[in-house]
Formats: sequence, structure tokens, C-alpha cells
Amino acid sequence: MSKPTVDAPVPEAVADTDDQPGRDAGLGTFGRLLSLWVALAIVAGVALGQFAPSVPEVLSRFEYAQVSLPVAVLIWAMIFPMMVQIDFGAIVGAGREPRGLLVTTGINWLVKPFTMFAIAYVFLLVIFAPLIPEELGRQYLAGAILLGAAPCTAMVFVWSYLTRGDAGYTLVQVAVNDLIMLVAFAPIVLLLLGVSDIAVPWDTVALSVVLYIVIPLAAGWFTRITLIRRRGIVWFTGVFMRRLAPVTPTGLIITLVLLFAFQGEVILANPLHIGLIAVPLIIQTVLIFWLAYRAMQLLKVRHAIAAPGAMIGASNFFELAVAAAIALFGLQSPAALATVVGVLVEVPLMLALVRYANRTRHRFPADTAAVAALTR
Repeated sequence: MSKPTVDAPVPEAVADTDDQPGRDAGLGTFGRLLSLWVALAIVAGVALGQFAPSVPEVLSRFEYAQVSLPVAVLIWAMIFPMMVQIDFGAIVGAGREPRGLLVTTGINWLVKPFTMFAIAYVFLLVIFAPLIPEELGRQYLAGAILLGAAPCTAMVFVWSYLTRGDAGYTLVQVAVNDLIMLVAFAPIVLLLLGVSDIAVPWDTVALSVVLYIVIPLAAGWFTRITLIRRRGIVWFTGVFMRRLAPVTPTGLIITLVLLFAFQGEVILANPLHIGLIAVPLIIQTVLIFWLAYRAMQLLKVRHAIAAPGAMIGASNFFELAVAAAIALFGLQSPAALATVVGVLVEVPLMLALVRYANRTRHRFPADTAAVAALTR
């Protein structure tokens, strides 16, 4: 590939190549040891909650509609580097590649909630019945259902970033899932819980969409067009994005410290049940990722679409699940604990799936078609 010049802008689809300077190079050793930093962040968060409880107590006051505003700011920092790369002209091209979107939405809404219910039911109420009282097991099942009914909308931008996903297409996938979630979350939860009177926190859903999608998207768009106009696409890609690259993993680490500072007491009080709840959640995550990823491969979907699409279903919108569990069952409820376990297992497991997706990139078609479409 010839060296790009200011007069010959680099198509964004080329960003999926291994020599992209804006993503992997900037992470360096920090990025390669991200799993270690995640583990340390979990330990640090629990320790912070135990030895400096005033910190999470003060931060927990900054909350609206049961959404933690400090956590929202950190998630904004995590996904801003993804949003700033989005070429809105390229988003129109998502309509020319409908298969990835169809697989993602189909897996998320026709498969995932029901496999979560089935797997969690079998483990929590049958296999683990000698270890978990039935009523407690049903409460844990309720928390698992809330996780299964809420596919990821915020953290998926991090997973897409780390797998060198198509930023514009990821945004389309997330936006479609957000719209479906607004109308499908309550009926699915109603059906699977078998309860006729569930107050779904609609304000939490709406606020989360604004905080995790609208605000960083607008900021990313404004930053992108301003910098490219002033400095050019080469400076933007080779300098600005390189400097911005460490922001995503750093935001992830700080977010985890806060989340586990908030929930550390609950985790320490239930060590055995934490492990038991984690089993069906891990199986569910791997199963949904495999189903979506394999379907994308069979349909010859580009890896830059396939990897983030599989990540959306595999990971959960844990902010909504935790908030809904607290609203429906209470802060100290077993259902809320189950959603917290979802946070505990998700990040290390998703990082492992990110590594698997990156190692299997060669099994998918190259992005030559996307490059050709953008350079016409």
C-alpha cells in the first residue's frame, strides 16, 4: 500500500488492516496486558469499597434514574475513541450489507433471552438445587433473565474497537438494538418471569441511550470534522488517533474499579453463590458468541462486522440489568446480586473472546469490497 497523502484520504475501511496506527500501536504493553489490569482493577475496586467506603458512598449520590453519572462519564470516555472514527457517509453503506445486522438482531431477540432462561434454569434450579434453596435460585434466575433480555449497547464499542470493527456499522447495529430494546425488553421480561405487573424503568433506558450513544456520538462527530478540516486526514489518523488510543482501556479500568467498589460488600458476602451463578452466565456468553460468530462466517460477512455483531449478543447491557433488578427486587436482593455477577464475569470473558476473534480474522472475507465501495 502506498503511503497516504493529505490529497488522497485514507478510506476508513482500510482501518481494518493490521498496520492501523490509531488502535493497536497506541495500546502497547498496556493493551497486551489488559486482562491483568482488569483483574487488578477488580481487586482494587473491592478493596476501595472495604477500606474507603466513603468514596463509593459519595459517588453513588451522583445518580439519576438509577444511572450512575460518574460511571456514565467513564463509559463515555471508553467509547468516544470509537465514535470519533465514524464516517457518517459510510454508515449509509450498512444497507448494502444487511446480513450482519440480521444475524445480530435475530440472535439478540429471538435466541438469547430464551437460551439464558433455559441455561440458568437448569443450573440454578436443577443441577445446583442441593446447594441453592429453590426460592433463592428463582431470584438468581430473575437476575439472569434481566441480563439476557438486555444486549450490550455501550461496552460493545470497546469490544469493537479492540477487534478493529467497522465503527459505522457497529453504530447501526447498536442503534437498531436500542430501538428494539425500548419495546421488547418489558414483554420478554414479563414472559420469562411469569409476572403480570413489572415496572420497567423506561427513564433508565432512555437516559442510558442519551448518555452512552447520543452524547459521545455528537462529540465524536464534531471532533472528527473539526480536526480533519484543520489538520487533514493523515494527521487525524496517524497522530490524533494514536494519542487517543490509550483512553479506551484506561476508562475501562477506572470503570471497573468504581463498579466493584459499589458492589464489593455484596460479592464478599456470597463467595460460593457467586461461583454458582457465574457458571450459566459463562456458558450463555460463549454459546451466543459462537452462534452469532459462526453464522456470520457461514454467511461470509466481513470480520469488521462479524466480530462486533457477535460481541453485542454475547455481552450484556449490565447497567440496565442492574438498575432494573434494583428497581424490581431491591438493592440487596438476590436478583441484583446475579446481575452484579454478570459484570464480574463479563469483562474478563469478553477480553478472551476478543483475542479469539482477532486470532480467527483470517477465516472471514477481506474488506476489499468495502474499500472499493468507499473509493468509488
